[in-house]
Amino acid sequence: MWACFLAGNPVILTVTGAAVAVLLQTAFVLCGFPTTLTLERAFPANHRVELSELKDRDSVRHPRILQQQNSVGSVVDFPVQGTYDPYRVGLYFTRVQLGSPPKEYYVQIDTGSDVLWVSCSSCHGCPSSSGLQIPIQFYDPSSSSTASLIRCSDQRCSLGAQSSDSSCSRSSDQCSYTFQYGDGSGTSGFYVSDQIHLDTIVGDSTSSNASASIVFGCSMTQTGDLTKSDRAVDGIFGFGQQGLSVIAQLSSQGVSPDAFSHCLVGNGAGGGILVLGQIIEPNMVYTPLIPSQPHYNLNLLSISVNGQRLSIDPSMFATSGNRGGTIIDSGTTLAYLAEEAYDPFVDAITQSVSQYVRPLMSKDSQCYLVASSTPEIFPTVSLNFAGGATMVLRPQDYLLQQNSVGGAALWCIGFQKIRGQGITILGDLVLKDKIVVYDLGGQRIGWANYDCTSSVNVSTTSSGGRSEYVSGQFSGSTSLQNTRYNMIVIVIVAFVLQLLVIVVFS
Repeated sequence: MWACFLAGNPVILTVTGAAVAVLLQTAFVLCGFPTTLTLERAFPANHRVELSELKDRDSVRHPRILQQQNSVGSVVDFPVQGTYDPYRVGLYFTRVQLGSPPKEYYVQIDTGSDVLWVSCSSCHGCPSSSGLQIPIQFYDPSSSSTASLIRCSDQRCSLGAQSSDSSCSRSSDQCSYTFQYGDGSGTSGFYVSDQIHLDTIVGDSTSSNASASIVFGCSMTQTGDLTKSDRAVDGIFGFGQQGLSVIAQLSSQGVSPDAFSHCLVGNGAGGGILVLGQIIEPNMVYTPLIPSQPHYNLNLLSISVNGQRLSIDPSMFATSGNRGGTIIDSGTTLAYLAEEAYDPFVDAITQSVSQYVRPLMSKDSQCYLVASSTPEIFPTVSLNFAGGATMVLRPQDYLLQQNSVGGAALWCIGFQKIRGQGITILGDLVLKDKIVVYDLGGQRIGWANYDCTSSVNVSTTSSGGRSEYVSGQFSGSTSLQNTRYNMIVIVIVAFVLQLLVIVVFS
């Protein structure tokens, strides 16, 4: 049965902050089309408007146009898959589209390195299959119409040389690289320039696609864990701050802001949110980045367990001389403490729960047999940083659950000890279930505990003085475009149902 209604007055629908006036003067047919939406002039045709009034109206609009022209680009959205859980995946990864025509590559999200690289055709040691149930793709520069090699004379080659990663073969005039990672794995290859295709948000609600020419690595050799197929991906997406990072390249071209954010889901199937832009959250706290460092180094001042500050010399966390300081690194699965801080940390946790658990050692890790399968009896840990910023760790942010023993749950300290290097690394174990913002323009990092399956607001704001004009909602389980579309549909359907009730019962 057809259900119709008439409306004679404008109706205001508020969708993602924009008010839309619609005059529904003809029949709105529920469950059928067509529906006619009549547009009316702002000024009736028979009404003369003073030129000054028109100029006033235009003058209000012009600042918005100029603001967009002077903006630093748009928010870029990347899908996130994977989980921190070392017994399942042990890494987070995303997809990038490279080349012309574009092809899709799965790459690990790594804030501890700078360069994006993917496995190339004829690669030695590169896996051809993955236990992550993703297709392995090999990049071939000869199959992309927009690809070109980076020559020794190219200024972009010298950017890589500044971080000691690049070298140049004068015989072939080809800019090459060699990367060594902390787990002993490595890769080498050469640099190419090609198109990266991006899912972007321009303005308040318009989704669009953008592309830019970037330099990235074409991997020809891989060693160590990179050769294993159980967790194989197509490459690594370095989100560092050096000149050849994708963040630096896109920001310098005005494609995206000089900031990025992630929110990694810590339970279930994992996943999360990764955007070029700043996630806005009222509970965010910030601490300054230590300048002139190759990584995201922060000034960790102290550690507290259950509110009690541990007796650890603050110089143990310093970034100076032979000490590596405290580093934020999404490419690290667990977390690592400098040797001098590890024992006081573990001792404080053990003392806090000694009457409820049975401590034991398992594979060089401090573990606890607990009657409960949940870790609520363990204390809260606070990492206290410069600027008054505190990172609060719940038990599940520093513990890992292993197999049960005799019906009791086995919880182990996820933090590992680093001997002789004076370095603390905060990996995915700590970073999960938090919004983490890397504000490169403002040289600071912020965070807030958060349910990363929920939507977030994102902006291009940077405290480095950049313009703000993008604000939207991103979700760890739904793309921004689908989220906005669903919101519009829900609002319209709810509005139609409400008017139908009025018509039926009037």
